[in-house]
Amino acid sequence: MPEPTKKDETETENAPPPPEQKTPQDGGTEKGKVWSIGDGAPEETEKRDDSQRSTLFVEKPQSGSVSVGGNITFIAKVEAKDLLRKPNVKWFKGKWMDLASKAGKHLQLKESFERHTKIHTFEMHIIQAKENYAGNYRCEVSYKDKFDSCSFDLEVTESSQAAPSIDIRSAFKRREVKQQEEEPEVDVWELLKNANPSEYEKIAFQYGITDLRGMLKRLKRMRREVKKSAAFAKGLDPAYQVDKGGKVRFMVELADPTVELKWYKNGQEIRPSTKYIFEHKGNQRILFINNCTMTDDARYYVTAGDEKCSTELFVRDPPILVTKGLEDTNTYVGERVELSCEVSEDDANVKWFKNGVELTNEPKSRYRIKVEGKKHTLIIEEAAKNDSATYSVMTTGGQSEAKLSVDLRPLKISLALEDQTVRLGQEIHLKCEISENVQGKWYKNGQLVEASDRVKLYHKGRIHRFIIASAAVDDEGEYMFVPDAYNINIPCKVHVVDPPKLHLDGLGENNTVTVVAGSKLRLEIPITGEPTPKVMWSKGDKWITDSGRIRAETYPDSSCLVIDTAEREDSGPFRITLKNEAGEDTALINIKVVDVPDPPQAPNVTEVGEDWCVMTWEPPANDGGSPILGYFIERKKKQSSRWMRLNFELCKETTFEPKKMIEGVAYEVRVFAVNAIGISKPSMPSKSFVPLAVTSPPTLLAVDGVTDTSVTMKWRPPDHIGAAGLDGYVVEYCFEGNGFSQGISTDLSEELVEPPFNLEADEWIVANPELTDKTRFTINGLPTGSKILVRVKAVNAAGESEPRYHPQPILVKEVVEPPKIRLPRHLKQTYTRRVGETVNLVIPFQGRPRAKVSWQKNGSPIDKNQINIRNTENDTIIFIRKAERSHSGEYDMKVEVENLVDKATIDIQIVDRPGPPEIVTIEDVWGENVNLSWKPPKDDGNAAITGYTIQKADKKSMEWFTVIEHYHRTSATINELVIGNEYYFRIFAENMCGLSEDATMTKESALIAKDGKVYKYPVYDDFDFSERPLFTQPLINTYAVAGYNATLNCSVRGNPKPKITWLKNKVIIMNDPRYRMFSNQGVCTLEIRKPSPYDGGTYSCRAVNELGEAEVDCKLEVKVTQ
Repeated sequence: MPEPTKKDETETENAPPPPEQKTPQDGGTEKGKVWSIGDGAPEETEKRDDSQRSTLFVEKPQSGSVSVGGNITFIAKVEAKDLLRKPNVKWFKGKWMDLASKAGKHLQLKESFERHTKIHTFEMHIIQAKENYAGNYRCEVSYKDKFDSCSFDLEVTESSQAAPSIDIRSAFKRREVKQQEEEPEVDVWELLKNANPSEYEKIAFQYGITDLRGMLKRLKRMRREVKKSAAFAKGLDPAYQVDKGGKVRFMVELADPTVELKWYKNGQEIRPSTKYIFEHKGNQRILFINNCTMTDDARYYVTAGDEKCSTELFVRDPPILVTKGLEDTNTYVGERVELSCEVSEDDANVKWFKNGVELTNEPKSRYRIKVEGKKHTLIIEEAAKNDSATYSVMTTGGQSEAKLSVDLRPLKISLALEDQTVRLGQEIHLKCEISENVQGKWYKNGQLVEASDRVKLYHKGRIHRFIIASAAVDDEGEYMFVPDAYNINIPCKVHVVDPPKLHLDGLGENNTVTVVAGSKLRLEIPITGEPTPKVMWSKGDKWITDSGRIRAETYPDSSCLVIDTAEREDSGPFRITLKNEAGEDTALINIKVVDVPDPPQAPNVTEVGEDWCVMTWEPPANDGGSPILGYFIERKKKQSSRWMRLNFELCKETTFEPKKMIEGVAYEVRVFAVNAIGISKPSMPSKSFVPLAVTSPPTLLAVDGVTDTSVTMKWRPPDHIGAAGLDGYVVEYCFEGNGFSQGISTDLSEELVEPPFNLEADEWIVANPELTDKTRFTINGLPTGSKILVRVKAVNAAGESEPRYHPQPILVKEVVEPPKIRLPRHLKQTYTRRVGETVNLVIPFQGRPRAKVSWQKNGSPIDKNQINIRNTENDTIIFIRKAERSHSGEYDMKVEVENLVDKATIDIQIVDRPGPPEIVTIEDVWGENVNLSWKPPKDDGNAAITGYTIQKADKKSMEWFTVIEHYHRTSATINELVIGNEYYFRIFAENMCGLSEDATMTKESALIAKDGKVYKYPVYDDFDFSERPLFTQPLINTYAVAGYNATLNCSVRGNPKPKITWLKNKVIIMNDPRYRMFSNQGVCTLEIRKPSPYDGGTYSCRAVNELGEAEVDCKLEVKVTQ
């Protein structure tokens, strides 16, 4: 139960404030006080608005009185008839202390519900009341937007049997146990008023202030200035303080002694009694309060007519004294330590410190603080070395300190470790006992041993155990236990022994070991035993020593029988014997000497392929005393010395087919015989052989040309040639009637390897007696009108390939193909090049036989000294190494085949930079402006003039500066010239090749006069730019290639800007992803993405504005490439 604080300053429902509290003068008095700390507000603003309250209580808690040590219960009841759920109830002491968090031994809060009457009952029980429980309490109930509150007082009186209490706290003094004389009295309010807010809690503890928050709010009201009052000649002081049990005197002096005066405490009028005594002395009105208790700690005010004067009364508790101090203590590690002191009051607030650092009573702390009435105890359950320190206790009225010394208790060895000898695999159990229950560490050969799955460490009380369930050889050594914090160790030795044992698991049946004659035998027998056993070998009655051809070698974990060169006489039983202090072991080992088979004879290669061969051999004459299990085969390149194993599983037969050889490389093969003993020496190598294969047939055999006496065939090389390479081709033919079958294929695209007819080999005629390395061959000397069938073979070092047949008989008669020029797309428009660039145009055409090509320029023959023309059977090339402007013109190409002709025209334009403009004149000079005019250049460079560049130069410096670029007209006005300067001007012409090399300069200069004439600007009528749509460049008929994007272009002008619409076959093109439409500066473009023959047709471009419309169209033809 916390200490109750000062009474609540709000009014109760049963005692409304007098009318004087609501006057403006009263409000001014409250605002004018000079003491202001915290967030306190005037008393009237702290009250809840009556409109927000509603009556919820059916029974309110009433004020009561109880003796010290007695019990009292306060009851509040709320009717639940109109409530859907339980209301929220809170109990407070003073203004802000919520008692729900203080419930415990001295305070209990209970609630219950009566279903028949629908009444909620809330109870607050105060058990074993103390004097400081006195004060003002408040009960608040709320439900949604409803609220009700009730205040009541608790008075705690002294029991008649109790001894009079010593009111030491009334002076708010801090006392020391060692210094009993009183210190000068301290005004806590002055301290709080002048202190930094961060020091408030320190001052509150030092001087026993329990309700610091409420005190700061009251201090804030006390700091306000008191305005001058007409009713009071002298008012109350801002605050009074008195010791508990003391007497206080309030005095005011009235300006008019006839005014009625009333005194109030927390808004309730004070009536005269033995406690409250009133006195009148002239204009002075005095109130005495006798035997002040904590319930008198409140706000008081006095009213005179419509004015009032208020003050605060603070009742001080006596400080807590340390009546019995701490004592110095010596103890041992692990012991329970209790440091106790006694204070002057029960359940007082006491703080503990260790070396000046405060100790808290948290659950995880190793320090526990115990309070029994006036006795306070600090408990350490198991003292440690680091608990040695200076411990102190502090109260509001004194402090005490003592030293705690924690030492180690003398250690005695009750049971020492004993030396042990343990067999391998048995348990190692080390045990010791010491006089103290302390931890410790185990060491082996000076190294710390940690607990693990194999090593178990146990500590129970004073006994320490070290256990290894299964001893190993490595566990032997010196062990030692060292207790923590003590300079002592307990040693012992552990010796691990193991009987000797031979491990013969790796030997064969009956412990038989087979060795090849002439080879070295090294038979290693694993042995175990601790200590290392002695090993002895013997054969019959003869002991085997560690030297000679047959000898024994002994190692810590094994023994070896060594026979340098095995002989058949070495066969027989050998005995091995082991001995050590733990026992003996012996065994017989049978040695059998055998030999490997003889090598087979050299193998024969009977057949060779592209990357394989077939080889055979005979079995060896001697199998070495063991049946032949199979053979291993190896091969190598003839020029190499590295043999490669071909089979990893034994070959049971005497025939083998090596594969994956490299064609054209010479190889040799050999054979090994294998029996149970091992592998024989290799046979002699076979004779060298080379894997080779003929090529695959030629591909794509087709007729390239036919005349009246010859047939030209063409083909592609074989798909697979091989390492033997390709020496050439053989072309063969035969005439119709020599056994043609009726089932000849009519599919010209079909390639035939098998002949479509039955012919004997001698009926085919070889067209080329010598091999040809070309893939085109002409068969000459054929009779006109005959039919032949043709086949082609590829030949290499391995022979002839399978023939490739032409699927149809070929008629020996020339076929006329009409000429056709395939003009590239970029040559269908004007072909433009600059002077000095190279012109190289290739124009393909078709036509047979013997197409004739001719060229003309502008209707005249071409001068072959300036222009090179080269013609082939399929194309013609026009080449100009360094173009000149004289090469511009229209070039006409004509292809003739007999009486058939095809023509094409190419427009070539060679352009150069233009010449300078003609005469430049200064038309007028006015103000800062000069008007220039000029004539276009005589030489436009064979290209349209795209603009002019105008420069100016001051006559003094003659440095030229550009003033206008890309100007299109032949007159211009130069502005912002400097008055007083004289200028020359020059103009460059510009076309697609750039600016002219020279410029034309004005003959005269233009002087910008300082006092020039006022230029009168001519008046011009506004020009009407409105114009109906007009196509300046129409659409042209276009050929497109299927699968390649095509574009249609035209240009249009009009004002306002016309709306452009594209149509195909008079149908508007809309939202079709295959078409993209552009319009930039009057140029309209329709892009057709990857057209097909179905995209051909008539395309139209329609331009519409408010003045009219215009439309142009063209035809698009989409061709499919062959």
